Amino acid sequence: LLEAENLQRAGETYSGKTTGTLSVAATHTQTRYVLPKAVQYFRTAFPDVRIALQQSAPEHIAEWVLSGKADIGIATEGLSRFDGLVSFPCYEWHHVIVVPEGHPLLDSKDVTLESLADHPLITYDQGFTGRSHIDEAFEARQLVPDVVLTAMDSDVIQQYVAMGLGVGIVASMAVEQLAPGLRAIRANQLFAPNVTRVAVRRGAFLREYAIDFIRQLAPNLSLDELSDTV
Repeated sequence: LLEAENLQRAGETYSGKTTGTLSVAATHTQTRYVLPKAVQYFRTAFPDVRIALQQSAPEHIAEWVLSGKADIGIATEGLSRFDGLVSFPCYEWHHVIVVPEGHPLLDSKDVTLESLADHPLITYDQGFTGRSHIDEAFEARQLVPDVVLTAMDSDVIQQYVAMGLGVGIVASMAVEQLAPGLRAIRANQLFAPNVTRVAVRRGAFLREYAIDFIRQLAPNLSLDELSDTV
């Protein structure tokens, strides 16, 4: 079935046909903060190709790409663990601490894990947006943080931080559009860096526009690397 699908896609490519639908599965953070520029470029470069954005957890994203429901998967967690997928690094990012105006942590020259653990925390659900690196950092210092609320979405976390329910830990790209009344504190020294990856089904034939979309996310990826691996 995969070979038959590849033959159809190859025929459409070599006949010069540049229409169709590109299905992209990603987490909310990637869809909300990272993909808009790539999608905007893509619509200009391939006006006859529709884009279907699907949002879910990393494990569902992997399943959708493996089944062919999605052409491309984008997430920080989990994609590299599936043998049926080929994944490539897109970019590196860090977590950032988010607090309301006037919060005591803003008076600290250098926030530590110990001082952070003294406050109720709001961050991502398990398996989302680098949550594993947050947990590993506290465990390495034998600290038990008081995570009072978790969510999948960065903007939801910011909303509850603004309500005074706790200190937020979110992805750095999410604070480029920080909600009014909130302040961001750099946390590069506290948590390990994260790498967002883009994945495709191993052995699948990629249309020209799919390759172009991937290279917008991972500009350092060469065509030879992409072709040889897939």
